[in-house]
Amino acid sequence: MYMFALANKSLRLLVPAALCLTIYLYLYPAFHGCAFPSRSASTLTAFTETLEQHIPLSHLSNALPDDALRVPFRLLIFADPQLEGDSSLPKPEDGFLPKIARHWSRFCSQDAADIFPTAIEITRAIFLQDIPEAFQALRKRLDLFGNDYYLGHIYRTLHWWTRPSHVTVLGDLIGSQWVTDGEFEWRGWRFWNRVFANINRVEDELVTLARPEEERAFDMNDDSWATKIINVAGNHDIGYAGDVSRHRMDRFERVFGMANWDIRFRHPRLDDTGSTNTTGHHPSLHLVVLNSLILDTPALSEDLQAETYDYLNNLVSHRLRPVEDRSSFTLLLTHLPLHKRAGVCVDAPFFDYWGDDDGGGVYRPKGLKEQNHLSEHVSHQGILEALYGMSGNIDTPAQGKGRQGLILTGHDHEGCDVWHHISPKTVWSGSSNPTEDERTTWDAMHWTQANHSRSHTGVREVTLRSMMGDYGGNAGLLSVWFDFATGAWSYQIQMCGLNVKIWWAVHVLDFVVLGIWLFSLVRNVLSHEKLSRLEKYQAVPQSATKAHA
Repeated sequence: MYMFALANKSLRLLVPAALCLTIYLYLYPAFHGCAFPSRSASTLTAFTETLEQHIPLSHLSNALPDDALRVPFRLLIFADPQLEGDSSLPKPEDGFLPKIARHWSRFCSQDAADIFPTAIEITRAIFLQDIPEAFQALRKRLDLFGNDYYLGHIYRTLHWWTRPSHVTVLGDLIGSQWVTDGEFEWRGWRFWNRVFANINRVEDELVTLARPEEERAFDMNDDSWATKIINVAGNHDIGYAGDVSRHRMDRFERVFGMANWDIRFRHPRLDDTGSTNTTGHHPSLHLVVLNSLILDTPALSEDLQAETYDYLNNLVSHRLRPVEDRSSFTLLLTHLPLHKRAGVCVDAPFFDYWGDDDGGGVYRPKGLKEQNHLSEHVSHQGILEALYGMSGNIDTPAQGKGRQGLILTGHDHEGCDVWHHISPKTVWSGSSNPTEDERTTWDAMHWTQANHSRSHTGVREVTLRSMMGDYGGNAGLLSVWFDFATGAWSYQIQMCGLNVKIWWAVHVLDFVVLGIWLFSLVRNVLSHEKLSRLEKYQAVPQSATKAHA
């Protein structure tokens, strides 16, 4: 009776708390003010636009200014989920039951004189080592299971609340490139069925080009892209250059999509005149997905490296718009951050190489084993100067400013936000033989500290903080639109996170409340049945007495 009363009192306290916390958990983007930035740069307007997708607010929307029209390109960004698996669990032969079987076999094989000491030794091993390790393995399995649904909760809740036009994951989809094919398939299944359920990879036929000069274009308001994930290859998916093999690339592209491709999204016309800008081109966003892991050397597969450089060269030569064309916005999605000096971000430049052996053929001797950034050469000459066309030469048609755009990267779990720029003193007039002081000098500084008025040429790189629980369940919300009044592109990005401890605490509380409620329900049912039987038992003698009388 005491336990029953205690359960009922506990429910009166726990149910309201569990209900409020569960509502918060499943509406956390609203409580955190997460929304795609608006064209007006107003946080209130952005939140109102998002809220209006779920609750009609016609009296508010009519009051919104014209520049608060819905942003056409809204990219929901995740980085480095790194799904773990069997590599973080004990091997099957080291499980609790196999250990018990081995202990029993050892006990049965002992002589009579050794049975007692062996029994004591086995008992100590079971209670001091095997059972704690079994609980640790069970906890890890539960952690892996819960982590899948924690990451899935972040994706599903943000996708439902913000309604993005596009979604991307910036690499390291799984936790290790060294896993077996079977484990790779299992983690791929978890990725598509637990974490990012009810969404698909980008189909190869949408992005495969028959000829280098072809250009694929889609409307930004094509709703089908909201149900596709643009996956970027990370080092934990395929490895670094020194161990990226054809086999690893094939299995990644089969499960997650192609590693190198680009596509163009046409901006919907929002101006009254329906005119394009002075270039005659319809404003468009050029999305470039690049496997940067194979760009530095020495690489295990020189064929793969050559294919990637061929793709990059064809892209620059045939599909990128001229640097003076301000109607195009180049959005680069890749995994490795660009080079930057130590102290700008948490990760400093770091390169490591394999030894003289080849690891049985799985990596290249003295090949590139690990890197935190792209090399200076690849970053500056390959990305900033070739892909973005930045030179600092003020005598060129675009004055060396290069293409409008933004770079999104992963890899650095802490995240970073920088401005890559050419130092003002190195902006030169285009002489055929520039002096040492006139040569292009690239630098990078934190975005909030950058003085853009002094930086003639530059581009922003946002390295997304990991979405793993240890890093706050982070996601990025990027809005990009074309401003017809100024003839230039604009964008804004904000972050949104969910503490993993809150996710676990709310679910534990919900299960506790459910358990107490079931206990109370069963107790009420049993009490009701007991009372009914007692009433029937008491009614029988009374009826019999009346009949006898």
